[in-house]
Amino acid sequence: MTLKETTFSDENKTVEVNKGSQTETIKVEKKIKIEKKKSAVRENIEAIIIAVLLALFIRTFIVQAFKIPSGSMMDTLLIGDHILVSKFIYGVKIPFTDGYTIIPFKDPARRDIVVFKYPEDPEKDFIKRVVAVGGDTVEIKNKKLYVNDALQESEPYAVYKDPSVIPATFTTRDNLPLTKVPENSLFVMGDNRDNSHDSRFWGFVDLKSVKGKAFLIYWSWNSEGSWDLKNFWVRWNRIGDVLK
Repeated sequence: MTLKETTFSDENKTVEVNKGSQTETIKVEKKIKIEKKKSAVRENIEAIIIAVLLALFIRTFIVQAFKIPSGSMMDTLLIGDHILVSKFIYGVKIPFTDGYTIIPFKDPARRDIVVFKYPEDPEKDFIKRVVAVGGDTVEIKNKKLYVNDALQESEPYAVYKDPSVIPATFTTRDNLPLTKVPENSLFVMGDNRDNSHDSRFWGFVDLKSVKGKAFLIYWSWNSEGSWDLKNFWVRWNRIGDVLK
C-alpha cells in the first residue's frame, strides 16, 4: 500500500491511498466549513440587527401601534381595538429631547384623534380628540360644547350615555366656564363624553407631548366575545377602519 499526501491549499487537504488497482480519495475541508459557518452566523446576526434598527426607526419616526384599554373614546374606539398612529404627520421629533421637533409639518387640528403623554403622568399615553387649539375659547353649558362662542352641533362621534346633568359646583364634566386655550396647547375630550377623563378635569395638552395622529384600526379583539357571530371575539367589521 502506497500512501500519498498532496496539499492543494490551506482550505483543502487530499489524501490518496493506493490499494492494488483501487484508489480511495479522502477530502477533509475543515477550514472552509468553519468559515462557512462563521459567515452564516454573521449574516444572521447582521440581518437581525438591521431588522431591529429598522423597526426602531419606524416606531420612533414613522408609525407606532397602540392598544385601546378603556372606553373613553367609544364608539369611535372600543376596548380591544389596536390602532396605528402616524408619528411624522405633525413633524419629526428627536427622541429624549422633551418633544423637540426638527422638521415641523403641521400642528394638530380640531377633530384630530391624537395620542399624547398624559400631563399628570408622562409615563402613560392617552388618546383623545382635539376640540380646541391654541387661542380658541372653550365653554360647556349643560353638556353642550361651545368653541369660540359657536355651538358644536356637528359632532356625530360624540355620545352622551348619562341623561343626568351635573352642576358645575360638583364637577366640570357637564358645565365648564369660559376657558381660553394657551398657545402651543390643545383642549382634548373623549368621544364618550360622560365617561372620559380629559381636559375638562386636568387641563391642556402641550404640543410637545403629542406623539401622533391615530388613523387606522388594524385589529380588534373583544375579550368578552363568544361563538355568537354578533358578539364574536374578533370584530372583523372594524379591521381596516380609517379613523375620522
